[in-house]
Amino acid sequence: KQWYQRRVAITAGGAPGSYGGPPRAPPPQQDQLHTIFTGVDKDRSGHISVNELQSALSNGTWQPFNPETVRLMISMFDKDGNGTINFQEFGALWKYINDWQNTFRFYDRDNSGSIDQNELQTAIASFGYRLSPKFFALLMNKFDRTGSRTISFDDFIQCCVLIQTLSAAFQRKDTNRNGWIQINYEEFMELVFSTKI
Repeated sequence: KQWYQRRVAITAGGAPGSYGGPPRAPPPQQDQLHTIFTGVDKDRSGHISVNELQSALSNGTWQPFNPETVRLMISMFDKDGNGTINFQEFGALWKYINDWQNTFRFYDRDNSGSIDQNELQTAIASFGYRLSPKFFALLMNKFDRTGSRTISFDDFIQCCVLIQTLSAAFQRKDTNRNGWIQINYEEFMELVFSTKI
């Protein structure tokens, strides 16, 4: 259930950032990474677009990778802001996706290729977030695109990144660090629209 359709086998480990999970393995060699980059860069522009990346990704269900997740990942790694990623940016993205893949596999306890609500709760709690069962039901409704009461790999990435991004935006306003903020409607709208998601 590799995320890359050409089924290039590499080993990478750990969850992104400070998230828990299996230990990290060394990144792929530059030659191997360049071969993968060239395979994804269909127009040979030296940059990978959202469409090129989406056509190269697989979420393990033989369905197209969620376009919102692809757009989110491109925007996260597009350091020069041109809407595409170059080879250096792709290297960071490659590692990021593989780290998420290992995290996903770690929490997919039944090896079904998807995450159910209990597995999602375990994963999110291990990342340090304490949320109610009602909130997890809301997450399942939002990110279960198939109606199977499970979340696929690409939607898992999007869910976790959104939680992390929105939590960081909340923490910037939570100056007392007590889990509470008081803002008016316009401040709320500014918080939402200024958050890069």
